[in-house]
Amino acid sequence: MLPNIPPKLFSLSAIVVGYILIDDATANEQNAIGNWLMLVAQVLSTNAFYRAVMQERGLEPVGSTETGRNNADTFSGMQGQSAGNINTNTGSSSDNQTLIMLEKMVKAMQTEIDNIKKSL
Repeated sequence: MLPNIPPKLFSLSAIVVGYILIDDATANEQNAIGNWLMLVAQVLSTNAFYRAVMQERGLEPVGSTETGRNNADTFSGMQGQSAGNINTNTGSSSDNQTLIMLEKMVKAMQTEIDNIKKSL
């Protein structure tokens, strides 16, 4: 599901999205969006940690978090049926995705810079 991009670029994309979201939003709107995003992050973190606990206890196959399957498949006896979800990106495809992501980020930053220049 996630493209194969370097961790620093992945983090940089979050910074760019954050700066884009604060544009034209009041402090209360920014707070609401921030809290919503933190809740999403907590759900993902909690699920990932719980899956690690289940793996540690031997109740979930070790590779299941790498195949992109969700808990419903894993714990309902459907193990192994979603093996087709494994990401098979090649190195060159990953490089292309990284370049596309960088171009989009540069374009978004340029738009933001232009907007700031217009407001001055």
